[in-house]
Amino acid sequence: MDRVTDIAIVGAGAAGLWAAGVCAASGRQTLVLEKTPRTGTKVLASGGSRCNLTTTLGPRAASQLFGPAGARFLSPAFGNLPPAAVRERFHALGVPTKTEPLFEKVFPASDSARDVRNALLSRAQGAGAEILTERPVRHVAPVEGGWSLSTGSMTVRCRALLLCPGGKSVPRSGTTGDGYAWLRSLGLKVVDPVPALVPLRSAEAWVTALTGLTVDAEVRVGKIRRRRPVLFTHKGLSGPGAMDLSVHMARGASVLHLDLLPDLSWEALREQLIAAGARKGAPGLVRVLPLQRRLVEAVALQAGLTNGNPRISDLTRTQRHRLVETIKSLAIPISGTTGFKAAEVTAGGLALGEVDRKTMEVRSHPGLYVFGELLDVAGPIGGLNFQAAFATAELAAIHASRG
Repeated sequence: MDRVTDIAIVGAGAAGLWAAGVCAASGRQTLVLEKTPRTGTKVLASGGSRCNLTTTLGPRAASQLFGPAGARFLSPAFGNLPPAAVRERFHALGVPTKTEPLFEKVFPASDSARDVRNALLSRAQGAGAEILTERPVRHVAPVEGGWSLSTGSMTVRCRALLLCPGGKSVPRSGTTGDGYAWLRSLGLKVVDPVPALVPLRSAEAWVTALTGLTVDAEVRVGKIRRRRPVLFTHKGLSGPGAMDLSVHMARGASVLHLDLLPDLSWEALREQLIAAGARKGAPGLVRVLPLQRRLVEAVALQAGLTNGNPRISDLTRTQRHRLVETIKSLAIPISGTTGFKAAEVTAGGLALGEVDRKTMEVRSHPGLYVFGELLDVAGPIGGLNFQAAFATAELAAIHASRG
């Protein structure tokens, strides 16, 4: 069966549904192809089925959390559709939102991801978009006057092709990395995808012995720092602090450093220990440090002390120095991540230099637009990746509809 349409969109996730609503509302004939039996599968599962749909941050602050290259690339998209505008769109669609100050999160007031998915789906279909499920795309190619794609059972010809099939994270939702092969077949540069926002593995017994313990820490990989909670697990580390920087571990970094007392400077901590050691009946380390006992004992042993709870007055100057150094920069050996199955997003994808950041059109292939998770952009926890999906989808849809 052959089909001809003005605009074809591959992928009916957050980005695809958003783009479909914009394209169809412009009066363009819009066809959406989704490989799985339902739309918005990852939306439904996101945020523990609550869907952290954007951030309370302004557009500049939000884009900067994607790193220098990501910030520059996303600046036009976030300027055109800032986080506040995303909230307004959902309010207009009948989905009121609420904020959670911790991590600047925005959720639907109902705490239901289904409300978010349904609003996006209703908007697209109400505007006239046709959405076909269980239509896995096998091949895309440029043809005279536009693009052609094949699902095996049907061939579609279109003037503009919008690709947003997702990355490789949560493959059970259908995001199995199909789009990378299409991009490479067109001669485009693809940055190797790696799991991001994913728990970390550590083979160190002392790390896994701290399972269940959470600490508010500053997490560091090289020069990159994040102040977020870290959770010790039976596999290694999880929680926002570890997951926000997990992309660096997926790309080869092997050690994560934790500042366990980020509100205390090195000098202030040193003076605090000296003062505690000078008191009559100087206490043990567990009573001095505002950390859980298991963690204090582990830190003491990692600092080379033979006792997990030494009396402060018994520490030599050298031992005290090593202890401060360990508390302020605890080295956690990382052996890898828990993989794409546990990752919330994918880092890597179409190299940003291949795309016009003001339109999302691929520079070397007129009429081809790439956006959402298929791009080489990935942000930290806090609704930022949905914000990027919606904002890049908006630009792609606007410009594809003008053609």
